[in-house]
Amino acid sequence: MRLSNSIYRDFFALIAGVLFTLAFAPFDYAYLAPIALMVLFASWQHATAWRAMLRGYLFGLGSFGFGVSWVYISVHDFGGAGMLSAGALTALFVAFWALFPALAAFLSVRTGGGKNLVMVPFIWILVEYFRGLMLLNGFPWLLGAYSQLATPLSGYVPVLGAYGTGFLLALSASVGVVIAQKPKQRLSLGVLLGLVWLTGGLLKTVAWTDAIGGPIRVSMIQGNISQDQKWRPENRLNTMLLYKNLSEAHWDSDVIIWPETAIPAYLSEVKDFFLAPLSLAAQQHGTDLIVSLPVEGSTEHEIYNAVITLGKESGMYRKNHLLPFGEYMPWQPVSGFILNKLKIRLGDFTPGGSRQSLLKAAGYPFITSICYEDAFGDAGIAGLPGAAYLVNVTNDGWFGDSLEPHQHLQIAAMRALETGRFLLRSTNTGVTAVIAPDGRVIRQAPLFETTVLTETITPMGGMTPYAGLGDKPVIVTLVILFFAVFAWKRLFVNNRRLCSA
Repeated sequence: MRLSNSIYRDFFALIAGVLFTLAFAPFDYAYLAPIALMVLFASWQHATAWRAMLRGYLFGLGSFGFGVSWVYISVHDFGGAGMLSAGALTALFVAFWALFPALAAFLSVRTGGGKNLVMVPFIWILVEYFRGLMLLNGFPWLLGAYSQLATPLSGYVPVLGAYGTGFLLALSASVGVVIAQKPKQRLSLGVLLGLVWLTGGLLKTVAWTDAIGGPIRVSMIQGNISQDQKWRPENRLNTMLLYKNLSEAHWDSDVIIWPETAIPAYLSEVKDFFLAPLSLAAQQHGTDLIVSLPVEGSTEHEIYNAVITLGKESGMYRKNHLLPFGEYMPWQPVSGFILNKLKIRLGDFTPGGSRQSLLKAAGYPFITSICYEDAFGDAGIAGLPGAAYLVNVTNDGWFGDSLEPHQHLQIAAMRALETGRFLLRSTNTGVTAVIAPDGRVIRQAPLFETTVLTETITPMGGMTPYAGLGDKPVIVTLVILFFAVFAWKRLFVNNRRLCSA
């Protein structure tokens, strides 16, 4: 009977992982996130460390197996891998990241927090932080806080950021389990839980930043160039002319933005015959043009994924936070050897460096992020308070019609909310969008359509509390609280048990 119940709990942990993914875009069943975590945390109670670890791993397989299944599309459809190779690499990718919920489970039980769930929220979010920033350049996908943009917990985002908000989500789940199990504590814990969510709702009404100028008219070009056609030499000129022609119809805008690597050629190849006359035309119309293309460095081995501004302002930003296995190869030369054997084509870019000047357009400086960089909150606040808005250029065409474009848009919305600034998101195939300082997507273009999205934004000034602090003070505070609670449990709770024995 006990074995049967244990297997049921294992199965429920797997299902909880799948349900957890449904809390994120495009499904947006936000309240499934705390429910899924409640199921997971409850399954760790009275379990051995290894059994809890298994359940954490099954949860990870469910959430990552469903939530990041789009990795297969990029590796198979556009990376050149066969079905078996792509399937194997996707499975390995999922299996690796599923280790992190397993680690959280193991640590929770080993620290004595699995049974009463006191330590679980701290351990959960510290493991999320480690996954998001520390290992392999970080993979901060499916962080719990992203699912809460439409709930009262989002009020904490401008104050605590994604990880602080994620802690409160995990805390809510832990408290929810105890409320369900211990009737005598329902009133006190229910009041605590209610205060957490009520305070979040009140914080949502606070305007942390203010307008510092007049309206800016912005047009974003969504070229919708198929990934398997984009880099073919015979298509190069037609691709560039498409973006040029679409831009010329919107010279009345203050800013025009092209998506990531919209120009499928090196800067040196197009600088004179294409970019120079384009920049002159932009100047004549009083428009700033933001374009993206690969740029060679000082040596033949240096290639940067870059954004440049043309027209009234000129400047360059080189992407710094590169995507592992997509834009650079960790664990060389082993990883390169394996991918060569599997005949998988992946890029090898050079990081641009963390200290780069802000670009300017429409008279205001802005923070630039290229593709995956907008997944990192700390990187997005480095240019504040000087930056008046955010620009993200990306190419989610690598992932086809999958969950990824919707999840990526949700992540971008978190960055807008954290900083209290408009975020302009220009993509190749979608989702091109304008996001307000409160995290709302106020306008977006349809997926997989050639179109231009035009909207008016306002330059913003001031600082949210999170923009002034970043993630590290929040994490350090949680670490201190973790050890304080751990010491309290060991010294006072255990002593009380000895005295009552």
